[in-house]
Amino acid sequence: MAGSDTALEAVAPPDTVKILIAGGFGVGKTTMVGSVSEIAPLRTEESLTAAGLGIDDLNGIEEKRATTVALDFGRITISRELVLYLFGTPGQQRFWFMWNDLAIGALGAVVLVDVRRPESSFAAIDFFERRGIPFVVGVNGFHGAHPYPAEEIRDALALPEHVRVLLCDARERESSRDVLIALIDQLIAGAREAS
Repeated sequence: MAGSDTALEAVAPPDTVKILIAGGFGVGKTTMVGSVSEIAPLRTEESLTAAGLGIDDLNGIEEKRATTVALDFGRITISRELVLYLFGTPGQQRFWFMWNDLAIGALGAVVLVDVRRPESSFAAIDFFERRGIPFVVGVNGFHGAHPYPAEEIRDALALPEHVRVLLCDARERESSRDVLIALIDQLIAGAREAS
């Protein structure tokens, strides 16, 4: 019977890490969670209505028809040892009260930036800096365009050198995955420095 013990050895469950996908209204958070999630993502989207006129700034995103009102949720397995739970935050200011609850237990974040409206990312950057939550910046290339290099975007957002700035396309699984891996690498490097 001793030989059967090795056959029945339990496989350790993977470590799970909570990651936030944040940024302003219409920067691609729902798209990123959906493109990279290995499960059908949970979405809390509602149609934009006339009630948002004068409140929601659609400048540059006039084609937007729906918005996240609570969160998006997805999951991606990075390796047998690591699974990421992704929580996309709502982008409209009237739903920012959700961010505090969503941030509980988060080890890191991706702040998505739309270079057509970089000011929409300032609140998310400030949120994570104030709470000491490590983050990377993903510059979402709408229509496949990246008109500015990463360093120019870093300067415009006044980001410290340790914050990675990555050009990405939130519609593409591999691109979104690479941004998440860069965040995990940054978290691991930070943990090593702290120990």
